[in-house]
Formats: sequence, structure tokens, C-alpha cells
Amino acid sequence: MPSTTALTQIDKLAMKASDLPASAAEELGYLLQAHGQMLQGSRLVRGVEKRIRGERLNAEAAVSQEVGEISHAFSQMEDSYLSERSKDVRDVGQRLLRCLMQTPYRALADLPMGTVVVADELTPADTALLDPHLVAGFVTAVGGAQDHTGILARSLALPAVVGTAELLNHVKNGDIIVVDGVTGQVIVNPDEATLKRFHERKVELKRQARKLERLRNLPAMTRDEVQISLQANIDLPGEIDGALEHGAEGIGLYRTEYVFLNRDDVPTQDEQYVELRNIIEGMKGRTVTVRTLDVGNDKLPYSLGEHLGVSANPAMGLRAIRLSLKVQSLLENQLSAILRAGIHGPVRILIPMISTSSEMRQVRQIMKKVATRLRRKKIKIADPLPPVGAMIEIPGAALSADGLARDCDFFSIGTNDLTMYTLAIDRGDEQVAHLYSPLHPAVLRLIQFTTAAALRARIPVNVCGEMAGDERMTAILLGLGIRDLSMASAAVPRVKQRIRGLDLSEATRRAQTIMEQADSGMVAALLDDFNALA
Repeated sequence: MPSTTALTQIDKLAMKASDLPASAAEELGYLLQAHGQMLQGSRLVRGVEKRIRGERLNAEAAVSQEVGEISHAFSQMEDSYLSERSKDVRDVGQRLLRCLMQTPYRALADLPMGTVVVADELTPADTALLDPHLVAGFVTAVGGAQDHTGILARSLALPAVVGTAELLNHVKNGDIIVVDGVTGQVIVNPDEATLKRFHERKVELKRQARKLERLRNLPAMTRDEVQISLQANIDLPGEIDGALEHGAEGIGLYRTEYVFLNRDDVPTQDEQYVELRNIIEGMKGRTVTVRTLDVGNDKLPYSLGEHLGVSANPAMGLRAIRLSLKVQSLLENQLSAILRAGIHGPVRILIPMISTSSEMRQVRQIMKKVATRLRRKKIKIADPLPPVGAMIEIPGAALSADGLARDCDFFSIGTNDLTMYTLAIDRGDEQVAHLYSPLHPAVLRLIQFTTAAALRARIPVNVCGEMAGDERMTAILLGLGIRDLSMASAAVPRVKQRIRGLDLSEATRRAQTIMEQADSGMVAALLDDFNALA
């Protein structure tokens, strides 16, 4: 069976991966586990078998068509992380096709030291087998920063730039190439002065990395001794170790939607409970904030989505809490799983895309009903019930934060969607993406308004969007009153370093000056000037 052969190859690759650096081995291990699941009774395998029986296709054609359909569905998703998962599906499909056609897999090997690999695309498996002692970096024509290839490159400390569509037309074997994975810059055949400059930068980056490692067990405390909480955003249980290694104090955002994807049915309450229990136990007493399902029917093509109408504008249609309140079984199962998992450690419940207080009140009523049902069945649940908070990502929610605070135990500001909705800009549209700016005065005022409302109501407030993980933004967020930041695990050391070099009283004064500005350019200039003084 080709799928059995493919599984054997994955097992062998997993054994080889154990020799990689810990973070890379962990990332690839989880990826290979996911690939293995796709080859065992998944929607992919069932779809291929159905095509062979129903359409009388040969196996190769059936695999090619089914992989194409599934990967296309993923690529159309608005969430950039999810859309990049189409590459994983194609990778599994290519492995199956190689097995069916008995084509040997040739990984990059026998490369001279200092090689820069330039390719149309590198799969995660290709990337994991690159020898960092021989390969200086790589550049691909397709890909994104959030795909597994990019993640593995960072884990291996390999400079990489992906999505450079035109580069393949301008390089040839033997060219000297500088790859700047920090700025995304690629320089072909640089002069001696440029080479020297980048060599000095490389030495400095290594020195900074060693310095950041020493911060892991130090507190995120400003120079004037104000403690800031730094937490991690995660999507999968396999990311827990990385969060702890980078010094995260808890999980500020666990995105639950990934349990729902690439399957024919909605995950059961028990399946969700097991997933949550593993995460909560893995955090060893640190708080885990669980966000309920944050997708629309456009992102559930193989489970619930097919039973609902298609939204003309999915970003503003039936999604997130709107979908969960319409199909209450979704929310009831999620809340049941969270309450049950809450006996294993501290947990909070975060509700996405809240726009009115009535939505929060409905959620609380449903949670009470679920809790009563579980208690009658003698099932142990969290006692007291977990705090319930609102994700502030709609301008209307920010502007009505005073009223929302009366029905919330905490706020979490999602700056990505808040910026998108405030400025009416889709970051995925290259024609307008350059206009997307979280430093727009309107966005900053909404963050300020939300934070002030939370402080008046004496409820916690944090930021969990990309702004939180950008050390350039740390001063303005803290200056506006934020004391809790949640970000990608790898960003925790950099942000901690910025906090430890920051005087909060000075940051507050600069934030007050910034909030008097009406131009994004002036805001950025004032912030960069302040950061340069640190």
C-alpha cells in the first residue's frame, strides 16, 4: 500500500529529525505527526478511495485531484496561518505520488559549504534535512512567513526569505547571494563593502541571541520596577515546550479552531477535552486562556461549513461568536470541554468578535446551563467557573468598552483584526497592504479607550495581536496602560529585553505626546525616536 510506504518514510524522517536542534526537532515532529494522520483514515484518504471507486480514476489521478481540492480550500482561507496549510496537504500528496510511481526521493545533499539554496519551493521535509553547517540560507519563490518551512528555518537559525517570485529569473549557479532573514532582503553578487557589512551584522546577531537566552528566568520588569506579564499565543499542544523554554508565564491565547479543520465531522466534546487537558497540564499551573471557535462557515468546508450558507463577505459575516450562538451545540460542546479541563489547572475563556453586551450575557447563560448539566451527571468541572472575557477586535466593541466591561471578567485586544476593521484594509491584498498600520491614530485611540475602560472597571486587559510581539511597539502599549502582553513564543525574549531597558514613566509621557498626533508618520517618528534613546 502506498500510504503504508509513505508512513514508513515519515517514521524514518522522524528518527533523523531527532538529531536536529531541540526546537526544530519539536516543530518537525509535530508536523510529521500531522502528515501521518492525513495518511490514516483522513478525509484525504477517504476522498481518494471514493474517486477511485466512483469516478474509475487511477490512483495517481485520484490523489492529484483530491489533494488539489483540499489544498485549494485551505489556500482560500482568510487567516494567513491556515491558508499556508495548503502546502502541508500538497507535501503529503507529493509523497503519496512518489510512492505510487516508485520515484525515489532525493533530498538536497552533497552541497558545498556556504551554499545558498534558491528554489521555487522547499517543503518542510526538505528544510529539515538541510545541513546548517553546509547551507548558509535559502530563498524560495513561493511561501509565507507563517508556513512550516519558515518556522523550521527560524528553528534551525537558517536565514531565509520566502515569496520572492521574480528572483529565480535573476540568479544562476555560482552567484554570491546575501540573505537577510530579518529584513527580507536578498542581494545578488554584492560588492566587498556590502559583504563586510553583513558579516558584521551576522556576528552581532549571534551575540544578541546569546544575550537573550540569559533572560529566560529573569522577570519582565521595567527599570522603574513595574512588573509586566508576558504570555504566549499557541495553536497546537506541541508548542507548549517552546513557550516554556522562551520564558512565557502562561498562554494568553490558545486558538481552538485547528481541532476543527481537515475533517469530515465536528470534534466531539471528549476530543476537545483531551486536547485542552494536555495543554493545561503541560503548562504546569500557569493560566491558559482558551479562545472559543473563531472561524466562519468559509473555514469549515469539511465539517460544519457545508451545512450553512456562504457569506458574501466572510470577514464580516457569520463567524466566531455569531456562528457559535447560531449553532449553540458548537458553543455548548466547547464550554463543556473547557469546564471539564479546568479541573487540571487555571483557565480563562475568551470570546472572539464580540460586538455587544448581549452576546456576552448569552454566553454566560449558556455556560451556566452547561455547568448545571455536567454537575447533574456528576462530572467534575472547574470550581469556581472560569473567568469569561471579550476579544476586542471590532471598533464598535472598543467604543462601547465601558458598557462591555460590566459583563466581562477581562479584555483581550486583538490588534490584527482591530486594525483591519478600523482602516478597512485587507493585509492579504497587495494593492492596499502598505496602508495597513497599527500605528494609525484611530487604532491607537481605540486601544487607549479600551484599556482605560478596563482599568476603570478594575478588570485585566491584555494585547494578543502582532503588536504585542513587536518590541518596537512595546513602549507605546505600556505607555497606554497595558501590563499584559501575549505573543508568539519566540518573541518573548526580545520583548522582555525591551521591557527591562524601559522606564515606564518616560514611556507614559511619550505615549501622551504620541496620542496628540493626527498623522501615522509622525506617530512612527516619535516612537522610533523614543526607542532609539533606549
